[in-house]
Amino acid sequence: MTGEGQRIVDFYAGEAPDDRGRMLEQILAFDDAALEYTHDFIQWLFPLRDRSGANPSAPRLDDGAVAAFEARPQLRAALRRALDRMLAFYGMEWRDGEIVRGPRWRERDQWLTPYNHNHLRLTRMLVSLRTLGLRDEAGALYAALRSIAKNEGRDAISAVTLRYWDDAALV
Repeated sequence: MTGEGQRIVDFYAGEAPDDRGRMLEQILAFDDAALEYTHDFIQWLFPLRDRSGANPSAPRLDDGAVAAFEARPQLRAALRRALDRMLAFYGMEWRDGEIVRGPRWRERDQWLTPYNHNHLRLTRMLVSLRTLGLRDEAGALYAALRSIAKNEGRDAISAVTLRYWDDAALV
């Protein structure tokens, strides 16, 4: 595992902070406004193999980090907590194994605007979840996003975004 991959594993294990000195639990405790207006945490919560333009100091996944997530259930559990926090931010929740609109949906659906930066975050989440072993969760998120796009986001979610989500679901 490279130093970058180890940084991600240590962050998710609660043993080291991100590049801004924040521990995982501190980020998960952000209120909705902090999640909306802070743009340098998502690369840590949902790491990818590619370098981030928005936060170039965030580490990238490597094979060792992916293997660590596959081998250590506590890392996947922490990733699931990150997903659950972001679902609440987007107004969604788990119900009977599916991701659905939650009671705060209308309060939190501000991301359903054209070219909203949250569409990119959701793409990142899909890829990261699948890469790090939460394939069922990624599938549930993808199904929820496609349903939202079909039923409520026709004017807000572009065809380009839908293609990104489709591609991310296949990673």
